[in-house]
Amino acid sequence: MSAHFGSRLRKGAVNTTVAALAVAALAASQAPDVTADTPGGRTAADAPSGDSATEGSATGNSPYYTDLPPLNSPVPSPTQSTGTTPTGAGGSETGIPATVLDAYKKAADALKASKPGCNMPWQLLAAIGKVESGQAGGGRVSADGTTLSPILGPVLNGVGFANISDTDHGAYDNDAVYDRAVGPMQFIPSTWAWAGRDGNGDGKKDPNNIYDAALAAGHYLCRYDWDMATTSGLRKAILSYNNSTEYYNTVLSWLEYYRKGTHEIPDGTGALPGNRSDGGAGNGTTPSPWSPSPTPPSTTTPPASTPPATSKPGGGTTTPPATPPRKPTPPAPTTPTDTVDHLEAAGATKLTATAGAAFGEKISARAETKAGKGVGKVRIRFTVIGGDATFTGGESVAVVQTDGAGVAVAPALRAGEKTGTFTVRATVVGRTVPALQYTATVAARAADALARTSSTALTCVAGGEFADQVEVKATYKGAAAGKVAATATLVAAAGGTTANDKGPYFKDAAGNRVRSLTDLRTDADGLLKLPKLYADDNAGTYLLSVTTTGGATLTVELTVTAPTPTTPDPSEGTPDPSEGTPDPSEGTSDPSGGTSTSPSDGASKTPSGSTSASPSGSASSGS
Repeated sequence: MSAHFGSRLRKGAVNTTVAALAVAALAASQAPDVTADTPGGRTAADAPSGDSATEGSATGNSPYYTDLPPLNSPVPSPTQSTGTTPTGAGGSETGIPATVLDAYKKAADALKASKPGCNMPWQLLAAIGKVESGQAGGGRVSADGTTLSPILGPVLNGVGFANISDTDHGAYDNDAVYDRAVGPMQFIPSTWAWAGRDGNGDGKKDPNNIYDAALAAGHYLCRYDWDMATTSGLRKAILSYNNSTEYYNTVLSWLEYYRKGTHEIPDGTGALPGNRSDGGAGNGTTPSPWSPSPTPPSTTTPPASTPPATSKPGGGTTTPPATPPRKPTPPAPTTPTDTVDHLEAAGATKLTATAGAAFGEKISARAETKAGKGVGKVRIRFTVIGGDATFTGGESVAVVQTDGAGVAVAPALRAGEKTGTFTVRATVVGRTVPALQYTATVAARAADALARTSSTALTCVAGGEFADQVEVKATYKGAAAGKVAATATLVAAAGGTTANDKGPYFKDAAGNRVRSLTDLRTDADGLLKLPKLYADDNAGTYLLSVTTTGGATLTVELTVTAPTPTTPDPSEGTPDPSEGTPDPSEGTSDPSGGTSTSPSDGASKTPSGSTSASPSGSASSGS
């Protein structure tokens, strides 16, 4: 739709030259896998703008600003008097308001972490923000990034614009009959419902907040894993935002301009754009709202009018014939969406997958008339409800346009870690018809085999600790089984589940003995290393049982040996023969003053040195 508006504008030779140079320069700067030229010598800008993966646009193909970058440098020279960057016409036109610029850069940084393959440059967000709202109406935002007044696109009632019936009950656009594009990045409410993000961390997703809107725009552009560093990825992403070649060219012009350099200007001092793709003027001095949409032509037939009578020569009057009644203006042709009566499942309605794996089949729906004929060019929204599964690109919602047969095939759906059953709902965007429900079941990750990664025997002395930790690898159908739940128990008997009350044990965080571990999980490679094992004072052979979800079981044998008995040292504990024996030269004192031997000696010395023995064997002194 917007392509028709764009053809009315930007006819000047200077603007056309700027756009062409920007497209050529940007195409040359992209990765070499895609060139700017298509077969037949056409540039990428001349190629068809549609893309089967897109859902039409983020903005409902609302009008946009067509002003092109100035020819002067994007970074004005400092003034000679102050050395500062001017904020007049040149500075405000080429600069970006501080809060708005910060929002673009923060969004790009966030995408580097969450979707690194997208290679989102902040300058692309700035280019789209410039084209959609003139950088939030010249940066007229509060400190937290919320626009000071709403920025609303025209009523999308089918009169000069797309026909999109209300989807938000007026919550975002204050219109409970038709939708309108909202905020600095001009999201229509039905797109914001799934693409909205909280970019400033306040717990809300507000399309009127530049931080929220910039982050949402980045995720929207990256949702199909398109790479902004390639010409094809960049083109598809921009055209998915607003499906118009003129729009694509305008965004590229600003992208290339901002890549050459830009500067920060105070909030509220940005230049306001002056031309719109629908032929209307810019917003003047106020950022919102857009000019009201034109009043639809009347379809009623006015009464026939009779001109006043005129005099005839010679007297009398004549009455001219009445003006023939105006033919009623034919109503605007109905859109394909208006002809949809119901949705039919075009494939399986029940899907299964293991946690973290892709579902084997894609969900598809067919839009049909009351007579059962397929309706093409109808947008179908697929929404995940009650689960953490996501479509390609990491989103829980995908909007796809039906093909010529009326069939829309959702992007590949990948299960999250949450097990159980959830629903995927298919609805028609812009029309109320009964929704289709698809049931999806996620089974827990499983393993069918376990094996130790080492063949080393596991032994330990009673009262000690095992030198090696037990490590096992889980597999499923021969492939590594990552993130599989497991338990480890020191069982009392083979094949049993009851924990032993003696033998080896683990330690919990407080150092207490535990013989059963739960909530274990293998790593991405299927490996699981158990904590260190210790042994109590009971020697013997013990069993460690490791089991996983899916029924894989491994029993590991642990051996605890008794302490080695200590052998006494021969040199220790044996009496020395030389110790404790009286010295023959030493005797005991006799009361008479002589010296006598002990009773066991059986002899005594006389004072004169002679020795005699008494009949009893005791020693006595002679006379």
